[in-house]
Amino acid sequence: MQTPKGPSESEKPGDYFGNCREKVLYGHTQTVRTVAWSSDGRFLASGSVDTTVRIWWTAEEDIIESWKLEGHRDSVDQLCWNPKNPSVLATASEDRTVRFWDVRADLSSVCRHAVETQGQNINISWSKDGNTVAIGDKDNIISFIDTRTYKIVNTYYEKKDDKKIEFNEMTWDHNCNLFYLTTGTGAIRVLRWPSLNVVHTLRGHTASCYCLEYDPKLRYLATGAADALVGLWDLSYWYMIRAFPGYEVVGKVRSSITKTPVRTLSFTHDGKYIASASEDQQIVLSEVETGDTIYRLPCGAATNSVSWHPNGYLLAYAGDEFSSDIDGRKYRGLKVYGYYD
Repeated sequence: MQTPKGPSESEKPGDYFGNCREKVLYGHTQTVRTVAWSSDGRFLASGSVDTTVRIWWTAEEDIIESWKLEGHRDSVDQLCWNPKNPSVLATASEDRTVRFWDVRADLSSVCRHAVETQGQNINISWSKDGNTVAIGDKDNIISFIDTRTYKIVNTYYEKKDDKKIEFNEMTWDHNCNLFYLTTGTGAIRVLRWPSLNVVHTLRGHTASCYCLEYDPKLRYLATGAADALVGLWDLSYWYMIRAFPGYEVVGKVRSSITKTPVRTLSFTHDGKYIASASEDQQIVLSEVETGDTIYRLPCGAATNSVSWHPNGYLLAYAGDEFSSDIDGRKYRGLKVYGYYD
């Protein structure tokens, strides 16, 4: 699929994004919790409270619903693609399983492996070398699955005052030497991989940290938190160099662009922009190097997940809206924004 290339050097980014169109993809019957593009951009996957996963196949200049993956018995809360094999998908469900799928058309209905876990799974991440999947559950335990054997090989949790510390999203660095964990204290824990020894703690957010993502150019780590801010960390010094969306000035009034927790975020493929979303019915597009807000995309409800295409300026997102009646049945959709004439 030919993806949009983004604003030209002579074009204001806000004008460009303001003129983009979106497409709605219907299929799920309940709220869509998670969306993600495969590493080559050929597939878009979505997971839903309706217990299914849908694979959207890109062809020519369009996105086509191709097939549905069934097998989970509870909500599919998060999913991720194998960075080394763009046709392999892992899904995390509250049914206490992690499922691995090969989404090529001739294997569309086949779950290749199902790994049982102790807790209800809500977060998932795949190591950059493709060898390990990390799973976070509602009991705040991180389990590690070796994808060569499909066995849980290790677990990790922390306690304070006899209570487990809240863990949310997590990721590896690009060399698989470090493992980053967001926490309910607002700090980001940095662990040595694979020993899981704590080597550093990043402090900057003032409330629970929920989401994080590596800059594709390997310069920064972005984190989103309940303090309504996205933190941008220079990993050479483990220092927060910028926080946004921040504030805007209307007349003489300085006001916060958003006051609700940042639920999800995603970098563009070139690392120039970042999309962040919360409960206040908008997705904020910010310029990474300045922190400036360049566009605010209106949404009809809270957004649960955003994901930029790995090769172009298409943003997939999903949340608590997008209901439609088709043939007498109610459907929930996800949207892809960025089509440009």
